[in-house]
Amino acid sequence: MTIQWYAIEEKGVRPLPIPNGVSTFDGLYDGLALGVYSALRTFAHNKFLHLQDHIDRTVQSMRLLGWEYVLDKQRLRRALHQVCMAFPFPEARVRFDVLAAPPIHLGTNSREMIALLPFTPPDPALYKTGVVVEVAHDLHRTRPLAKTAEFAQARRVYPVGGDVYEYILVDEAGYLLEGTGTNFYGVRDRVLRTAGRGVLEGITRRIVLQLAAELGIPVDLTAVHITEIPHLQEAALSGSSRAIVPVVQISGQVVGDGRSGPICQRLLTAYNLFISREIKMAVEE
Repeated sequence: MTIQWYAIEEKGVRPLPIPNGVSTFDGLYDGLALGVYSALRTFAHNKFLHLQDHIDRTVQSMRLLGWEYVLDKQRLRRALHQVCMAFPFPEARVRFDVLAAPPIHLGTNSREMIALLPFTPPDPALYKTGVVVEVAHDLHRTRPLAKTAEFAQARRVYPVGGDVYEYILVDEAGYLLEGTGTNFYGVRDRVLRTAGRGVLEGITRRIVLQLAAELGIPVDLTAVHITEIPHLQEAALSGSSRAIVPVVQISGQVVGDGRSGPICQRLLTAYNLFISREIKMAVEE
């Protein structure tokens, strides 16, 4: 797997050395002064969906941490455009970070980093068959509205893949909040439910809620309780690299009839159409 890593400096991007054996984003940041970040994918090689929202949330995350650091948004956009245009794979998974302190040992005074990995979309079959998730009772976000690299490191104790596609965070009262890298939804009595607080306000989540309103799907920002799982007709995850993925089993309990349901499919169709209209380059040429 090819991974690229850059520091954003005044004169442009500087390639950074990849530590031996590192093939994931999180591995790049071991030992660094962790800060805030955002992760998303490209479309049509060098286009993004709602990039400005990702940048704005990064700025908000810094404010929630009490930072006075000023992010040069246009410089970040130019850097993203440059590295994505040059990336030798059809699509990229992109992460940009603002560190708490510059990694001087890497030869840069910059606190702004970009990393890229080749991106392969989820298997199309998953959108029909759905996925299996488990519950992570002891994993929590200290600041739910801030997207911090500290949480990205902490979630590594719950590796996803194989039979478990994602882990869902649960609060002390037993409410299903969000995935380790996704937002979570349940459908009960034809109402789309998702936590309205205590979760990261995902960019894709915002789009899903907008599309639900346009489609006339009722929305309730009340988290699903773990005891409600047997009563759900549908469940789903959303994320910038996954779109909307149906969930058919939660901690061994089958959701609905164990298949992707009509509300999830309507939202997924609308989301794909939304992408085709809204994707844009980081810098318009």
